[in-house]
Amino acid sequence: MDSLTNKRQIIKEVLNYYSQFKPSHGDIRLETIFDENQDRYALMQIGWDRGKRIRGNLIYLAIRDGKIWLEYDGIEQGIIQDLISQGIPENEIILGFLTDVSSVSLSA
Repeated sequence: MDSLTNKRQIIKEVLNYYSQFKPSHGDIRLETIFDENQDRYALMQIGWDRGKRIRGNLIYLAIRDGKIWLEYDGIEQGIIQDLISQGIPENEIILGFLTDVSSVSLSA
C-alpha cells in the first residue's frame, strides 16, 4: 500500500472509531465525511440538545503535499496520538490551526 493510500485508510479508521461514540447529552449523532478526490476528511456532530440545533465539525483534516493537515480538532483527548499510534509519522502531521501556511516548507 502506498503512503497516500495508507494515510487515507488510517484517517478513515480513526474517524470511524470516533463516530461510534454517543455524546453524553442531547440527541446528537456523529457522522463521517470522506472526500478522497480532494483529500478532505471530517467528523461532524448533528442533532439537538436542550431545544437547540447542534451542528458542526468535531474534526477536520486534509492531506496536502503528502502531509496531514489537522485544521480543527474539537475532541477532548485530540486525534494526533491516535494517528501516530496507527502509523502516521509525527513529522507528517501539521497543526493547520496553529500554522501560517506561508511559513511552512513542504519540500523538506
